[in-house]
Amino acid sequence: MVLALKGVGMGAANVIPGVSGGTIALITGIFEKLINSLKSCNIGALKLLFSGKFKEFSNHINLDFLVAVFVGIGVSVISLAKILEYLFENYPVLLWAFFFGLILASVYFVGKTVTKWSAGSIFMLLLGTVIAIGISLLNPTTENSGTIYIFICGIVAISSMILPGLSGSFMLILMGNYMLVLGSITKLDFSILLPFCAGCVFGLLAFSHLLAWVFKKFRDLTISVLTGFILGSLMILWPWKNEIYLADDGGNLILKDGEKLIQSYEWLTPELTSYNGVSFGLMFVGVICIWGIEKFAEQQG
Repeated sequence: MVLALKGVGMGAANVIPGVSGGTIALITGIFEKLINSLKSCNIGALKLLFSGKFKEFSNHINLDFLVAVFVGIGVSVISLAKILEYLFENYPVLLWAFFFGLILASVYFVGKTVTKWSAGSIFMLLLGTVIAIGISLLNPTTENSGTIYIFICGIVAISSMILPGLSGSFMLILMGNYMLVLGSITKLDFSILLPFCAGCVFGLLAFSHLLAWVFKKFRDLTISVLTGFILGSLMILWPWKNEIYLADDGGNLILKDGEKLIQSYEWLTPELTSYNGVSFGLMFVGVICIWGIEKFAEQQG
């Protein structure tokens, strides 16, 4: 049940643009175990499965752990997709403020797991921050429902989702397919879901091997760059921003299926209003939530 609840947290984070499920996995203490379990899904595991050695197969890939976490992720993604779709349309500033608080607190709690801060660790922190900010400044592309492109979106999204600080949902925004994938979840559109999920499975198994090796060999440097990713992602999550829409040379908005296309963002300074006061309050609530998750993880050992 505890693992499933951590999966619920990861699933909720993965639905949110700018928030990473990997961040939740890291601060709840299951990140390294998750990566190593995914890495174990290899040829050896398939041989055990197809030879009928189910108990050995289960132990090899840590099946109980994976099932608990991914059931939590699945339930969370399906249940939250429609709610978040509504909230993003009606209360974007309040929602972004809450997420900003979540990630702001995550910078501290993830960074403190570095055993010893050295010149190399600080450099990797700065490098991760610069990369994340650079990604946030990229312009989103237009929506593309091609099967191969959807498959590639799945690979990129899942690789980002398991990396703390890099948001799979935001990468989908940059690739132009966030609303397409989110809508396919709420409508159960399998023409989109099947190639996307296939890409996720492929990317998950392939990327977990690389990440597990890097994490084992260079733990402090890896956590440092991941902390930088999380810090840099705060720019994406800043609640007060205007959307700049794609237009032609004549200044006319370019529409796709009747919808305006986001080209970039203009970041603003918040005014002193009661509404923004509530926003800052929700930001503080986000910080408290991460603090609570961290304390809960410590009690679980």
